[in-house]
Amino acid sequence: MSDPNIARAARLARLPGLLAERILVLDGAMGTMLQRAHLVEADYRGTTFTDIAGDLKGNHDLLCLTRPDIVRGVHAEYLAAGADIVETNSFSSTPIGQADYGTSDSAYALNVAAARVAREACDAAETAERPRYVAGSIGPTPRTASISPSVEDPGFRNVTFDELVDSYSLAASGLLDGGADLLLVETIIDTLNAKAALFAIDEVFEGRGYRVPVMISGTITDRSGRLLSGQTAEAFWISVAHAKPLSVGLNCALGPDLLRGHIQELSRTAETHLSAHPNAGLPNDLGGYDLAAGVMAEEIGAWARDGLLNIVGGCCGTTPEHIAAITAAVAGVAPRRPPARPAVTRLAGLEPFTIGPTTNFVNVGERTNVTGSRRFATLIKESRDDEALAVARQQVEAGAQILDLNFDEALLDSEAAMARFLRLIASEPAIARVPVMLDSSKWSVLESGLKNLQGKGVVNSISLKEGEA
Repeated sequence: MSDPNIARAARLARLPGLLAERILVLDGAMGTMLQRAHLVEADYRGTTFTDIAGDLKGNHDLLCLTRPDIVRGVHAEYLAAGADIVETNSFSSTPIGQADYGTSDSAYALNVAAARVAREACDAAETAERPRYVAGSIGPTPRTASISPSVEDPGFRNVTFDELVDSYSLAASGLLDGGADLLLVETIIDTLNAKAALFAIDEVFEGRGYRVPVMISGTITDRSGRLLSGQTAEAFWISVAHAKPLSVGLNCALGPDLLRGHIQELSRTAETHLSAHPNAGLPNDLGGYDLAAGVMAEEIGAWARDGLLNIVGGCCGTTPEHIAAITAAVAGVAPRRPPARPAVTRLAGLEPFTIGPTTNFVNVGERTNVTGSRRFATLIKESRDDEALAVARQQVEAGAQILDLNFDEALLDSEAAMARFLRLIASEPAIARVPVMLDSSKWSVLESGLKNLQGKGVVNSISLKEGEA
């Protein structure tokens, strides 16, 4: 029997050449196809989850263990339709994602099974001329690091960065153990969650001594052109570009007509391959999707001819019919060439901020600094959050392009104060639109800040007084 790691390495060695040669096709919606199968509660329970209380129907990830034949069949249909890459049925297979069903303990097994089922389908369809790739799907969790679940307390979070890292690490490990060729962090509604996933993946790679390509895909949630957590597409890219992904893109929420402008924005700014898998239009009154395969493919074909695509597929509502039509529409069309952009400083809050040769003096708002402002220090010590936020807002309204935050004061829990204030300003778009400068002489405070910073900020500065390590 051939070594699966050697086989994976051989497939991945061919990937750069394929991306340079043509537009690769991603599969379509898994959930749409599973709904067509009219499964019942027993299909989701199998013999594995008989003792779990509550309904499990609708937790599609469980089917990788209880009905792998159904999942494998969906993969096979998409491969037959022309997909080069299939996503594992593991969208919610993190301990956090499975918590509401009481199946968190099965998260690792779900990821392993999801990757194995997808790999089996790909192996059956693969030929020497045409490799097929398994993308390990890592979706969002029900808990977000940038958004408070409490209207009364905008600084409250029901999950921490470290908890997300642990959850995502387990998912990534399971997917790799099951044979995934790529890892896809997708349907990103909160960039801080995505940063936790990317950090977790990087730690997993370091521990294993090898890496696989990573794909990143955000979700523009409505016509505002922003992620749910408030970032524009360009700010999102700036915030995750450090991961040096194989591709960045957008998926879900919108159909191809409404998504095109945001794909164009990413195409202009992202120095890597671009992916897109839009929905089959917007949902109808019954929650279904009505955009016909031919109509969707015609729009996607226009994207391709305009040089916007490297990887394309479908999200909610799409079927093998959609993927077959998209495959035909992009066949023979040259793939997008990532732009070569000048090396300048690119920062991001909710919106991008670039510092380059033509940038004039950059204004840094330093009144949100307990060592430089006695009034701000008093507000923080007395937990007068609204007044402290007003100081930050006034700085931005007065023209601050970067907001400096410093909580180094002997009578403060500086780590907690930094985290709390960053969480508070995350709920204030008028403040959070600008990048943040984390200002401390203590590494622990800087680390606390970085774990609560959605965008790409500035660290000011790293002191070596505690030693180089």
